[in-house]
Amino acid sequence: MANKKGRRRFGAVRKLPSGRWQARYVGPDGLSHPAPHTFPGKRDAEQWLSVVEGEILSGDWLNPELSRVLLGDYGRAWLKERKVSQRTREEHTSVWRNHVEPFLGRYQVNEIGPELIRRWRAELLEKGRSEDRTAKAYRLARSMFATAVDDGRIKRNPCRIKGADQHRTPERPHASIDEVYRLADVMPPRYRFLVLLAAFSGLRWGELVALQARDVDRETMLVRVSRKIAQMKDGELVVGPTKSAAGVRTVALPRFLDEDLAAHLPEFAEPGREGLLFTGKRGGILRRGNFHRETDWARTVVKAGLPKGFHFHDLRHTGNQMAAEAGATTRELMQRMGQSTVRAALIYQHATSARDRQIADELNARVERYRSSKRGDPDDGSAASMVPIG
Repeated sequence: MANKKGRRRFGAVRKLPSGRWQARYVGPDGLSHPAPHTFPGKRDAEQWLSVVEGEILSGDWLNPELSRVLLGDYGRAWLKERKVSQRTREEHTSVWRNHVEPFLGRYQVNEIGPELIRRWRAELLEKGRSEDRTAKAYRLARSMFATAVDDGRIKRNPCRIKGADQHRTPERPHASIDEVYRLADVMPPRYRFLVLLAAFSGLRWGELVALQARDVDRETMLVRVSRKIAQMKDGELVVGPTKSAAGVRTVALPRFLDEDLAAHLPEFAEPGREGLLFTGKRGGILRRGNFHRETDWARTVVKAGLPKGFHFHDLRHTGNQMAAEAGATTRELMQRMGQSTVRAALIYQHATSARDRQIADELNARVERYRSSKRGDPDDGSAASMVPIG
């Protein structure tokens, strides 16, 4: 706006020798900021200043200097400052280096809009990236831009493609009780209890191999999960916190596992309360690669009657499925499996709920019924055999 003497109240415009007009203003930071481009006429420049003035008055103004940073520079700093586990940092760095930075890194953050994001995502898929990797790249970029919004560098996150953060994962197989026991029976004795515990607790590989003897209470049949072991791409083993805060939990175990646990502890666990529950053939932390070689996993699962390509992680899926069949609600499953979307009241729960104990007891009844049928024992009408299993 101009006053009676023809001078503007906010900002200033001037005509350049080229005939185009330039605009500049003093921002809330007390510094002079020029428009990012020139204008064909005086009125165009003044209208632009009016828009900027409105943004300042409404509190929507962003310092244009902050938004002119290259995404390449901003993304590298974001990765460095992000507080995540070493394994997650390694994964984020790989996704950034291979799928995000090569296409988007050369643009300033304020130059990247929804159209460019759509083009980038389409190019990833056209070049043969899987839906899984493309979704991971999209989620990483979206997180970076969300931080840029919080930093006052951009007004709105350009990652707004509905469903782009998801991918269709083929349904993984899960084993029946009979298949779990057949697999455990053909395992080397050292790993029999590992298979059973994975199937009937739903713990992740990294959580299982980090367990110490003190983490399992045989009297109450509870297992405390408070750490995990991650194997980096260079082979380094890193002991650290669970995948998320929700991973710190106590899980009730079916009581039938005590028999195998009692046999496993003196024979294969390290001595002492802080000794590892599971170790490799030569001692020390159990590595996934060594486990697969020592068990000849690919052939052994087929020998046990499981489908070719059955993964160790599918035993976790098996435990989840069995707990669901035992009557666990979605919320109870999320707690039992250590999912990060559990509400805060459940994330830090230190004692297993009565319902979780019931889930474990129902699992116990299902397996005891199966084992009795294999032995040919008559149904004695005991309370255990009469627990509903539907």
